[in-house]
Amino acid sequence: MTTRRRPGLRVDALPSRLLAVVALLIAWRQLGGPAAVGYLAEGLLAGFLVLSWPRLSAMARLLLVACGVTTLLALWRLDSPWAALHEAAASFAFLAAFMSTLALLRLPAYRSRLIRRCGQSLLMQPPTWRYPLLSLGSTLFGIVLNFGVLNLFVSMIEKANTLGAAQGQAWVQQARRRRMLLATLRGFTLAPLVSPLGIGVAVVLGNLPDLAWRELFPYVLAAATLLFLLGWGCDQLAGPRPARSAVVASRPSLLPLLHFSLLLSALMGLVFVLAGWLSLRLPQAVLLGVPLGAWLWLVWQCRRLGAGGTLPAGVVIGRHLPGLLGGIGNEVVALGAGAYLGYLSVALMDPNQLAGLASLLVTLGSWLPLLALLLIVVLAQVGVNPIISVTFLTSMVSQVELPGISVPLLAAAMLAGWSLTMVSSPFTAAMMIMSRFTGMSAGRIGLHWNGVFLAASLLTAALVLRLVS
Repeated sequence: MTTRRRPGLRVDALPSRLLAVVALLIAWRQLGGPAAVGYLAEGLLAGFLVLSWPRLSAMARLLLVACGVTTLLALWRLDSPWAALHEAAASFAFLAAFMSTLALLRLPAYRSRLIRRCGQSLLMQPPTWRYPLLSLGSTLFGIVLNFGVLNLFVSMIEKANTLGAAQGQAWVQQARRRRMLLATLRGFTLAPLVSPLGIGVAVVLGNLPDLAWRELFPYVLAAATLLFLLGWGCDQLAGPRPARSAVVASRPSLLPLLHFSLLLSALMGLVFVLAGWLSLRLPQAVLLGVPLGAWLWLVWQCRRLGAGGTLPAGVVIGRHLPGLLGGIGNEVVALGAGAYLGYLSVALMDPNQLAGLASLLVTLGSWLPLLALLLIVVLAQVGVNPIISVTFLTSMVSQVELPGISVPLLAAAMLAGWSLTMVSSPFTAAMMIMSRFTGMSAGRIGLHWNGVFLAASLLTAALVLRLVS
């Protein structure tokens, strides 16, 4: 005899609903809501993390354990721990809401015919030019949309890279998939390096008040260009190249890519308009503009279903939102836990000890930029988020005079190291997103797929930094 389940909220849908409420509360708080809204969001976030624990990866669980240990340490060491814990939790909640809103772009992307046409156009381009198109596009739009670009571009690739498009050859389909995903990932990781709106640049400039963006930009632009060219070269060497007979003679039009660029430009324009109209910082405007843009995109897709598409778009969001948010727990933890640990680590530092450690930097001399880059990359492989390591390094640098060392060069080396961690460390949100789409472990993507690129980048960085220093 079967037992009929009582109607009600399913347990597996509860975490995603809590995350959605957290995003709504954080958006309200960013618009000037009372402080109690922020506290409520932090409490619901804790509930989301507890309920999501069984579904989290081992890496995400390790990060949460580290957060718990650091919290206990703050309660023991700090004279006024609650203010620091609240600020750290607020940064975690904001980034959780940030990831949730960006994930909404996947709903209209999966339903879009334009996405499929763009994917077909990119797939049929010669492999030589397919990499730069994807990589540069991922960089440019990642400046504003952040992880939402990974969701959009990966969705486009997965929809278009069918066995039929590969002329029935499974090895061609797999090779195209790997090369296009790597182009997207490597391009996306250049955005924090060259964007004044990114977290990395904000951390560096915030901790080095004497460094201006106009001084830093030439160095980070050169670093991004070098990494882009290295990635392109590795893509060409990786191959494989199909036989000439398998190559399609007629190349498809790039017009769908132009339409896609206009669509994303409109979305970015909406974000900038909201930022100017409501006097918000750009990350706050993304928190509001991206959900609105995703809903308008769905409205356009559902315009023939009645009510101008507004009601059908709402139904689509309500139907698919639990499953959508239920799958991003690992990315939320990776990004939010990094910010949480970074904030508490700074709060726990003894200024006298920091000054003593910073004095050691003077003895490193011209080797400091290279060693800083390598330290950031190595620490990231064992789970130390670059937010933490870069905050430590820049705090130490700000304590001492560094004669004979170019501070813009040192800062650019740190940001280049941050960028390289995003294509190699299994603990980053970008790698977790790629792992979810590919079905491969984040560690395998970083070492197996990106190992040659990482080694070439580190070797080139060593040569260039030593020559410049």
